[in-house]
Amino acid sequence: MKNMVKKVIVLSTIMAVIGSAAAFAGGGQQAGGGGDRHAFVFKSTGNPYGERQIAGFEAGIKEQGGTPISRSPDLPTAEAQIQIIDQLISQKVTSICIVGNDFDALQPVLTKAKNAGIKVYSLDSSVNPASRLTHVNQADSEKIGVTLVEAAYDLAGGSGEIAILSATSQASNQNLWIDYMKKELAKPKYANLNLVKVAYGDDLRDKSVSETEGLLLSYPNLKVIVAPTTVGIAAAAKVVSDRNLIGKVFITGLGLPSEMAEYIDNGSCPYMYLWNPIDVGYLGSWVATALSSGKITGKAGDKFTAGRLGEYTIVAAPDGGTEVLLGPPFKFEKANINDWKSVY
Repeated sequence: MKNMVKKVIVLSTIMAVIGSAAAFAGGGQQAGGGGDRHAFVFKSTGNPYGERQIAGFEAGIKEQGGTPISRSPDLPTAEAQIQIIDQLISQKVTSICIVGNDFDALQPVLTKAKNAGIKVYSLDSSVNPASRLTHVNQADSEKIGVTLVEAAYDLAGGSGEIAILSATSQASNQNLWIDYMKKELAKPKYANLNLVKVAYGDDLRDKSVSETEGLLLSYPNLKVIVAPTTVGIAAAAKVVSDRNLIGKVFITGLGLPSEMAEYIDNGSCPYMYLWNPIDVGYLGSWVATALSSGKITGKAGDKFTAGRLGEYTIVAAPDGGTEVLLGPPFKFEKANINDWKSVY
């Protein structure tokens, strides 16, 4: 907590660019000064988590004297991202950072970008290693999966039915976390926990609400819903609150403090986890410039400095490629949520 508190002053400055980040999400306008042009492509518009990643990326690129270009499609599909990437190739940008809507479907267009001399890497939600030079990951994927299972076990009192509310069924980060969750659930300690369903809200608020309501209807004895997506966890907590199920069904997962403070306060979500999405985007900006300048190539063992975040080393990733890890997930609960709800 001590290290995170030190970031509050810095983060408050970065948050000033969030308003402009939302504007960039749909339009693809250029921002900032001269230098190399580095593009960031998020999953879809209207996602607060994505807006904060964009803010961190833009702040980092500007800090280094470059020009950020932020783009997001209206819908979280690979097809929509492919159109944007084709446009960026035509614009001859220096680098493309992609938060993938699909692990494999983007490979042809990203290969086209690489062949055009553009430095391509993924962030948050990875793409096929053949499509990227490296990946910027929020935290160790196995640790995220294990942490979420431990939370479900705690909130369920060691036994009962649990469900997972994910984003899209093609989201590589969500799928990897869920795979690790299932591996953890197979251990003897969790023999009395029953994972009844993995539902998909597609990172859309209305669909996530509908999926939550469907889970509650289909499984009346459900004790815990784990949502490893910021859109899903807020939607699920709202449903539990609105249906007066607080204390009967618990929500946990990965959420934004600004969106989840009221639900942590009312007990529908006793606690949750996340990393700082602003820092994820900021770290990505330094990967962009390090790749573009030749300081790193994306291979395991490469080292670089990421501004205020310090030194990082690229490591082997579970999918056969490489990645750089921001840090471990952080627990948000009643004792600290008020410190963070105004930060991001």
